[in-house]
Amino acid sequence: MGIFKIEGGIPLKGEITPQGAKNEALQILCAVLLTSEKVKINNIPDIIDINKLITLLGNLGVKIQKNESGSITFQADEVNVNYLETEAFKKEGGSLRGSIMIVGPLLARFGKGYIPKPGGDKIGRRRLDTHFEGFINLGAKFRYNREDHFYGVEAPEGLTGTDMLLDEASVTGTANIVMAAVLAKGKTTVYNAACEPYLQQLCKMLNSMGANIKGVGSNLLTIEGVESLGGCEHRILPDMIEIGSWIGLAAMTKSEITIKDVSWENLGLIPNTFRKLGITIEKRGDDIYIPAHVNGYEVKTDIDGSILTIADAPWPGFTPDLLSIVLVVATQAKGDVLIHQKMFESRLFFVDKLIDMGAKIMLCDPHRAVVMGHNFESQLKATTMSSPDIRAGISLLIAALSAKGTSTIQNIEQIDRGYERIDERLRAIGAKIVRA
Repeated sequence: MGIFKIEGGIPLKGEITPQGAKNEALQILCAVLLTSEKVKINNIPDIIDINKLITLLGNLGVKIQKNESGSITFQADEVNVNYLETEAFKKEGGSLRGSIMIVGPLLARFGKGYIPKPGGDKIGRRRLDTHFEGFINLGAKFRYNREDHFYGVEAPEGLTGTDMLLDEASVTGTANIVMAAVLAKGKTTVYNAACEPYLQQLCKMLNSMGANIKGVGSNLLTIEGVESLGGCEHRILPDMIEIGSWIGLAAMTKSEITIKDVSWENLGLIPNTFRKLGITIEKRGDDIYIPAHVNGYEVKTDIDGSILTIADAPWPGFTPDLLSIVLVVATQAKGDVLIHQKMFESRLFFVDKLIDMGAKIMLCDPHRAVVMGHNFESQLKATTMSSPDIRAGISLLIAALSAKGTSTIQNIEQIDRGYERIDERLRAIGAKIVRA
């Protein structure tokens, strides 16, 4: 198990380019199973979770040809669906949350899809009902083996389009249902669909392959089923979560940083949410420029003067994946912030590590925490800590880079699951971080 040793309290300076979006890549890579033709994907992040999914596709029989850095061509013309019933697949599929999204494409094209209970971050219950209820609505038969937590859906006669109202605007659930519906007979409407940029990217890619999806970007998708899909070339967006992480890092370390090629039109509320914390964010072309906040940053109150509340919500609301970053950035702001994490009941439990570093945080319940900012009058103290999940891990890393002294972060594989070569990229802008 690796560790990071970080010498904190050093201002950074330079340019950093965000990696390809992890959450988009998980969907896009599963979509290659929908066609026997070649699909070229560019800007794929080189991170643990994505590499695990690529290995899984290879074990299913997908041909994988690596091109230049970040570019891979896939061809699923000899898929071995029998691999889904092996012990090796049960172990492999269970180690990755994103593996759930192979079920929709396999069901649509081969009439069956199986998956063990997916792994991933331990941030609270992550239900799969939306996925499987969608498949059932399309005509699939569902079965679940409680003994080994193995899910299965089958539709040997094919799927049939229908109207459905999702019980939650699940991103991965919507993606899975869309990938199943594009090859179903007839028309499918999906209301209360997720409309995140990454889901929009998936729909645009599928349409370029010959699918007929309308309403992209809205919460009502209309899908006319087609008989088959062809190949395409697709480029993955920059990772908005990583972009938010670099914004937080710049503010906490009083650094002057330019974040390159961020795709501003796909950032939604992210820039303005950080501006509410008092952070200066300048748009320079398609880049974000953040000056060194040598005098700190002051939280804006609500219009009536009440405490600022930052909460997560389905797109176009603020993404839950950045609440951990916002929380750690608020520890050195001037003013107080209420963080309300609505989606996951265990995501805020990492705050005890920040409290150990000297942060003033009151955990109200599993979903809410009040952060009383130090305004840099009291620097966080270095400590030894362990990364519980991807987003908490990067938040602790940001805290360590701003803290006085040398911190140690254990279980850094959690950070590597979502952030590509993060130690190398941070050293390039002046950070003192060593992987051991």
